[in-house]
Amino acid sequence: MEITVVQGDITRQQVDAVVNAANRAMRGGGGVDGAIHAAGGPAVLEDCIARFPRGLATGDAGWTTAGELPARWVIHVVGPNHRAGQTDRTLLTSCYARALEVADELGAATVAFPLVSAGIYGWPKDDAIAAAVETLAAAESAVAEARMVAYDHATYAAIRQSLPTT
Repeated sequence: MEITVVQGDITRQQVDAVVNAANRAMRGGGGVDGAIHAAGGPAVLEDCIARFPRGLATGDAGWTTAGELPARWVIHVVGPNHRAGQTDRTLLTSCYARALEVADELGAATVAFPLVSAGIYGWPKDDAIAAAVETLAAAESAVAEARMVAYDHATYAAIRQSLPTT
């Protein structure tokens, strides 16, 4: 699997699946979650309600339609909320591993990832990047491209610098 990084808007990525950094309730929220729900339209929320009536556990992943997004699916992951004391790094790495497992079940070849838990959940950015890159690099998956999408240039540069050289 090739790990790439781009700077841009995750809701505009031309990929098979977009990963959403969701909250446990799976009913939309702020940050990446709010952007994906806004761009995907009501179909994303309707599918979340139907598929996840009790929400989703921290560290887990599940999929819904992508609605009006250019992607076919949204793979929702629930990252740990560092600010609320959820500091177990395995919950963070599980988000990436489980997202790839779901992508494999769906047959998704290209997947766009945000930097999970590094926004309002307060995970230290350098460690969030390391957790993402380490997990994706070690994963056995049929996904051809795992695309890290950074909203700002500083995050893009930090992710790019951390990517393994080939």
